[in-house]
Amino acid sequence: MKSGGTRRGTAAAYAALAVLALFWGYSWVAVKVATRDASPLAVAALRSALGAAALLAFLAVTGRSLRPTPFFPTAVYGLLQTAGFTLLQTVAVSLGGAGKVAVLAYTMPFWLALLAWPFLGERIAGWRWLALGLAGVGLALVAVPLRSRSGLASALAVAAGFVWAASAVYVLRLRASAPQDVLSLTAWQMVWGALALLAVAAVAPGHVHLTPSFVAAIAFLALFATALGWALWLFVLSRLPATVAGIASLATPVVGMLLAAAQLHEIPSGREVAGVACILLALLANWWSTARAARRA
Repeated sequence: MKSGGTRRGTAAAYAALAVLALFWGYSWVAVKVATRDASPLAVAALRSALGAAALLAFLAVTGRSLRPTPFFPTAVYGLLQTAGFTLLQTVAVSLGGAGKVAVLAYTMPFWLALLAWPFLGERIAGWRWLALGLAGVGLALVAVPLRSRSGLASALAVAAGFVWAASAVYVLRLRASAPQDVLSLTAWQMVWGALALLAVAAVAPGHVHLTPSFVAAIAFLALFATALGWALWLFVLSRLPATVAGIASLATPVVGMLLAAAQLHEIPSGREVAGVACILLALLANWWSTARAARRA
């Protein structure tokens, strides 16, 4: 009975991974749809504020504590992860293709590998050098020409990936010094990051048109991509090894690009397809290196 229960739990975790890839993959398309009717800053602020509210509600419904995590370190994390990453991501999508931006932002694991060397003491070795090389080739193919509107979008997407990696290094150091509930920390960093975005949006010029497509996109981003997405991610981590769960990071940009092509008719050029292929191979090599290290341990 225990073995059958374990198998069912594993199957449920893989099903959750598939749903999560759809939610997080489509979120890039939803951002593109939302920025057609609102300025990027307004979209980032509204998405983050509603997402934070949804996560706090989820904490309450599941009986978790609503006590705020330590203010200063959580606020720094929120400025990086929610305010920084979300704003860069949203502006990049508003300027360029949602699928292309998704792939470039998911270069985060490579920036993480570079930052983890000096800040976490994790040296780059083996397959990760191959991954970094492939990622560099892929970035060169996808990001050029840099002087166009698309080039600016590419640069902002890569910057979003770098800020995402910086926030990951920061939170790893934070949790190593003071272990905290992951979902509670995620919710409260989003609260402080959303408040920062709302404060800037209140004084910066912008616009919001409450069209049905805008409302639907923001609702999807707040409820499905944020609140339910994080809940699914925690469920997956509770049922599968972290290295296996990392496959989600491979599926999400692929799903994002496919859905952008289907709904937004963003058809990549041959050069961009080659660059995306290099980046995805690099992601696979990076995951393989992590999986091998985990098996040895």
